Amino acid sequence: MKVTGYAYPWDVLEPDFVPRVQALGVDEVAVALSYHSARAATPWSPSRTAVVARHAAFYRPVSDEWGTLRPSTPDWVSSGDSGGDAVRLVTEAGIPAAAWIVLTHNSQLGYEHPDVVVRNCFGEAYPWALCPSQPAVREYAAAVVANSVAGLELSSVILEACGPLGAIHQHQHEKTDGVWAPAVARLLSICCCEACASAWDVDADTVRAQLVEEVRRLIATGDLVITGDRLPPELTQMLLRVRQDATDALRAAVLATLPPGTRVVLHGALDPWVTGALPGLTPSAPEDVDTVVLFGWVPATGAEAVAAAREALPERVAIASYITAVAAAPVPDIAAYVGELAKAGAAELHLYHLGLAGPGRWPDLETATAAAHETEELFHP
Repeated sequence: MKVTGYAYPWDVLEPDFVPRVQALGVDEVAVALSYHSARAATPWSPSRTAVVARHAAFYRPVSDEWGTLRPSTPDWVSSGDSGGDAVRLVTEAGIPAAAWIVLTHNSQLGYEHPDVVVRNCFGEAYPWALCPSQPAVREYAAAVVANSVAGLELSSVILEACGPLGAIHQHQHEKTDGVWAPAVARLLSICCCEACASAWDVDADTVRAQLVEEVRRLIATGDLVITGDRLPPELTQMLLRVRQDATDALRAAVLATLPPGTRVVLHGALDPWVTGALPGLTPSAPEDVDTVVLFGWVPATGAEAVAAAREALPERVAIASYITAVAAAPVPDIAAYVGELAKAGAAELHLYHLGLAGPGRWPDLETATAAAHETEELFHP
């Protein structure tokens, strides 16, 4: 299995990062060039314990040639091109570098431009979620990707949040955990903004009212595990079609900016209703990408997801599993888990995270990387 390790620019620019990663033996380092707000631990740093990225930021130079939506620059890094500096440092050390690009997840732009964010059926805005139906959002995403790759030697372009975000999201001090059943979260994640509604083939106010009524009915049942709803099937099919059309348009705008032959890696999920960093794949998505990365942080379901994707997607599309070494509870036997993923059909292992995993979790990364390389001959000769 090919191994890609993820890192933030400030991680890569720490003095010992390159030799440590060379010893680890990953095949590629994915450097975040566009990223959302975060408080990121820095366990390898000799001078600090965390970086507070107060808002979403672009870690390449921000020119004046942007549209309505213009990303912010990070004042918590010293360079105006920390992402480019990090990519160049990695490639000069002989390690292929990927551009890790987050697209529709940007709370700062959402607060500044509430007219382009996802809105639920109650009319409530999700400022963290830029809506793919909005032309300005697609223009912004295309500009982010074009400016991310400019002037850099890259092995891959990795697209995160290349689609809709929804109701389930870590927003400030989150107080919604355990409140919404899966069916409620799905309905609250359907965007009802004017751009989405204009593509519906039925009256928008009627649709919003139907969604509100069903959300309230589901909440009133008190069932926190319910997954189905009572909406007319033709309505849900229409809503999904509009969402997928917008996601396809977003992806098309992004891919049009890339040089021919660019290796495209897409974070996604088989369930078309999933929103978030790994949004649901559209029927045409596999035609546009080389690799699909699936969420694999839960060992109980990771291999099953890989097997389902391997059966559903064309053989030419590689399946990757995204696993973490910084979860609260570590994987009991990470080598065995990697073996299960490979047996299920995963050709790539994506490791989170080369900066967040400190000395206490670095052995897990070493074990996972070694196990992935050992499976290459067994399952992918």
